Amino acid sequence: MDTTVDTTAPEGVWSGGNNRPFKASYGKMMMWFFIVSDALSFSGFLAAYGFSRYKFVDAWPIADEVFTHFPFLHGVDAPMFYVAFMTFVLIFSSVTMVLAVDAGHKMQQNKVIIYMFLTIIGGAVFVGSQAWEWNTFINGDYGAVETKGGKIIQFLDKDGERVGLKDFALDIPETRVAQEASNGVWFEGETVTHTTFSFEEVKQGFLADKNLLIRTQYLDENGHPTVLSRAASEAKIINDGKLVVEGANLRHNEYGHPLFADFFFFITGFHGFHVFSGVIINCIVFFNVVIGTYERRGSYEMVEKVGLYWHFVDLVWVFVFTFFYLV
Repeated sequence: MDTTVDTTAPEGVWSGGNNRPFKASYGKMMMWFFIVSDALSFSGFLAAYGFSRYKFVDAWPIADEVFTHFPFLHGVDAPMFYVAFMTFVLIFSSVTMVLAVDAGHKMQQNKVIIYMFLTIIGGAVFVGSQAWEWNTFINGDYGAVETKGGKIIQFLDKDGERVGLKDFALDIPETRVAQEASNGVWFEGETVTHTTFSFEEVKQGFLADKNLLIRTQYLDENGHPTVLSRAASEAKIINDGKLVVEGANLRHNEYGHPLFADFFFFITGFHGFHVFSGVIINCIVFFNVVIGTYERRGSYEMVEKVGLYWHFVDLVWVFVFTFFYLV
């Protein structure tokens, strides 16, 4: 007599009896697989960043001189303060997620709602803070000049403090020449930068102010960027100056080597996308908690699974924070 074996397993449970790896459900195992594969991606990106920084160490920006802004405190030198605040908010959101998972294990719906709401707020604050940081990084603060060799030269006063282009650039009226067929210029052959000042305005203003000096990307014997004498500074901007750079983009970077901006946008943007995705997923799970979906199922495992993802995102930020801002 033929017998039929029912191999159908309940949702979220492995088939094959009790042979479950680490006694974990199918959903949690798949989340772990995703986390491991994503961790390898971030590891590759950070390793590439490390190799590039080592290769161009002379031209690599110093984080304390780049990330010095704090919202509503314009002009106040607060290196790394806002980045530290962002890190604290994200780590705190990880704590509230742990509390939400623990409340779910105890079937305490109201506590899960409270802690997940705090987690979502923390994630939203982090994403908004990162958007503000990007905007500040892109717009720049002081401005610089890029040389013919692709290096960046910055401007200092006699006390060694950074000076912005707006503080010394002259206003030189320019007339745009109308290009015709007889004297037209190919678009690919014309260097165009959308900056507040032209290179000529910056150069003439620098030459007119005898208290200004130029700081190059080359490091001295103490590991600090080399500051040129006044005569060498004048020769540098006259002979090597090419174009004005304000802020950072994928081609030019007033803070130093363009690769720094490329890695910054890509890695922090990739991580920011993960945080934004986590906030959206947490919102969906939060809604299901509010309407009692998991209470009726008798399990808050979905909260635990999104919690694994959220902790991974927080852990990745610790490494990104260390590589970009601390090392």
